[in-house]
Amino acid sequence: MFAFRRQAILIVLVVLLDQVTKSWAVSALADGRVIHIIGSLQFSLGFNSGFAFSQGQGLGPLVGVFAIIAVGFLFRAVRKATTQLSAVALCAIVAGAIGNIADRIFRGEGWLHGRVVDFIDLQWFPVFNVADSSITVGACALIAAMLMEARSGKGVDNTHES
Repeated sequence: MFAFRRQAILIVLVVLLDQVTKSWAVSALADGRVIHIIGSLQFSLGFNSGFAFSQGQGLGPLVGVFAIIAVGFLFRAVRKATTQLSAVALCAIVAGAIGNIADRIFRGEGWLHGRVVDFIDLQWFPVFNVADSSITVGACALIAAMLMEARSGKGVDNTHES
């Protein structure tokens, strides 16, 4: 099993990376500045008061409450993870959710009225951040872990009689 201490360290590191990069983006990309990186990748500042892909603008408090509840359930799932990959995947999802919740709490006026900072811009996909990436990678890794578990028969009751 993936030790609790390692889980906590992974979550803290991802949240710190997310918050540091968002703080950098807010200061470096102010006044509409855009930094071109390579190909279509650029950094440009955006704010999201809704949920995925800027849907539900203005629903930040509701999204924030839902995310806080989801993080609670995900913490339980991390503790019950049966493989290291599923534990790491769940930690990535938890860390990303916490990073975006922190924006909703601390980057606005009033509890959960903040906007999530987005700055990674591929120009052909909605603008996102490190927390969003962590959630996406974690979800993909969790699906892979579940498929591998199903293939190996782990977690499946093979004791039934025909």
